Amino acid sequence: MAARGRSETFLITKVRDGSRARTPDDLIVEEPMTVQLDGTVVSTTMRTPGNDYELAVGFCHTEGLLAGMAVTGVRYCANGSATDSDFNVVTVDTGGRAPAPRPRLGNTTSSCGLCGNDAIDELCARLTSLPATPPIPLEVLQAVPERVRAAQGLFDSTGAVHAAAAFTVAGEVLLIREDVGRHNAVDKVIGRMLLDELLPATGLGLFVSGRASFELVQKAWAAGFATLVAVSAPTALAVHTARRAGMVLAGFARADRLNVYSPERLAPGLSNP
Repeated sequence: MAARGRSETFLITKVRDGSRARTPDDLIVEEPMTVQLDGTVVSTTMRTPGNDYELAVGFCHTEGLLAGMAVTGVRYCANGSATDSDFNVVTVDTGGRAPAPRPRLGNTTSSCGLCGNDAIDELCARLTSLPATPPIPLEVLQAVPERVRAAQGLFDSTGAVHAAAAFTVAGEVLLIREDVGRHNAVDKVIGRMLLDELLPATGLGLFVSGRASFELVQKAWAAGFATLVAVSAPTALAVHTARRAGMVLAGFARADRLNVYSPERLAPGLSNP
């Protein structure tokens, strides 16, 4: 078994039409990463190593932990050697300006958080409705998955990662990140944009390669994306949340089809010419 960046190569047996062959195969690396904010643990999540600073910053931003405070530094393991923790602890610093976070020791998963209307009400108390921006044409939304897929090098190698990408109203893909976790890929994109002072993402779209959960709508809303497009279906709570946010939410995006779940009815500018 040989390590190679964010994947590992294993010698496996492939069975095809009754025949067997020994062949190398690349598998994605998955390791836990603990996120600290000003020295307090706020999350532990399974992720693909790489772009760890972006992931930590993006998570703190989309969860509302920064409260608008600037990030003054990001580093591995504030309490010791980075190598001692296998580069699996990242500390985001605000110089103590962010509100003191509540210590959290559990894992972050798609089931974390509140349920139903309580979750939406909590978001609305923290976030404002998205400003009106020029709509992204439907044909652009349909073309984005293939454009992102062409740049998914880690998926080509392992077949086991999700992708998230920021794109313009013209369909230009600005930034792509891959990870075993959909939410991690999104946080990596948002974290990179925050560090580059590109938030809020007004007028831009966010692509995700899986389903559109409430969690992903929440993150897109927190970053200011007016459009979220996915290759699979949204959840009902994701649709309710997108409609409250004023976000365009589309799923099952393919070159020849698309489902638009939010807004409830398409405005003329969103229709194909």
